[in-house]
Amino acid sequence: MTDSSRASEQTLMSDPVNILEVGPRDGLQNEAEIVSTADKLALIEAMIGYGARRLEVASFVHPERVPQMADAEAVIAGLPDRADVQYIGLTLNKRGIMRALATREGGAGNGKGRGVDQAGCVIVASDTFGRKNQGQTIAEGIAETRDMLRFAKAEGLSAQVTVSAAFGCPFEGEVKPETVLAIAEELAAEDPAEIALADTIGVAVPAQVADLFGRLAELLGGRIPMRCHFHDTRGTGIANAWAAYQAGVRTFDASLGGLGGCPFAPRATGNIATEDLVYMMDRSGVPTNVDLGRAIAANRAFAKVLGRELPSRVARAA
Repeated sequence: MTDSSRASEQTLMSDPVNILEVGPRDGLQNEAEIVSTADKLALIEAMIGYGARRLEVASFVHPERVPQMADAEAVIAGLPDRADVQYIGLTLNKRGIMRALATREGGAGNGKGRGVDQAGCVIVASDTFGRKNQGQTIAEGIAETRDMLRFAKAEGLSAQVTVSAAFGCPFEGEVKPETVLAIAEELAAEDPAEIALADTIGVAVPAQVADLFGRLAELLGGRIPMRCHFHDTRGTGIANAWAAYQAGVRTFDASLGGLGGCPFAPRATGNIATEDLVYMMDRSGVPTNVDLGRAIAANRAFAKVLGRELPSRVARAA
């Protein structure tokens, strides 16, 4: 290895990452029991306490389809008003954007809290899964998401996009990289704040991740930041996160304790655990600004709320 390549590797390995804590939303939507609004807010406070600065706090979805998220507005109304924290609400259609905007009306003085800071739009890279998840084919999803991004921008709300099932579909199997990249190219034209690729069912392996994110980086040309979202269904989630980091990704979705899943993806398990991601990055010399000890303590506290041990391997080992 040359001196210049060593210097490049040292720069790569010291480049900090950001963690988007999806536990309050993705981590709880698959729970059999409804977690109370108070317990959700306590969880969010604990996450902020261990260093989380971006949190996906709610889903603006139909309460009958995802009853665990029926208290979206109540959770948002109770959020601490901190300038150093960004709150994100998941939106699947224009109605979701409208609900996100409604949380912001009047600001913190309206008795509703300050509202969400960003909308997280979702499009599925599979016709079958897209119909089951949000009643849309890929083509319909592209049109809807473009409208959502334009509407949010016109109303002064930041919005980003996640391409779900980017590495595989529970109903159709393989998803072609060209399909994912074509979706990303269409939506990049609307200049979202970020584009994420999600392994919703946990089928990806590091070689796949490196290839697809490498191609996405070329497509975006540094104009739009990339984010990754991995589920750990087959035990490859943390390895995939490292492959994504080496491919240039610097924002990672994670869930405290490894909670999560998708109500519409059979047998999909939780997201990669915040504790496991932080341990790997910290030990590799990559700053995360998350206090691992406090994250493990938050894991222990929330395990009591759920009445069971959480999946995180690092928390168990500690």
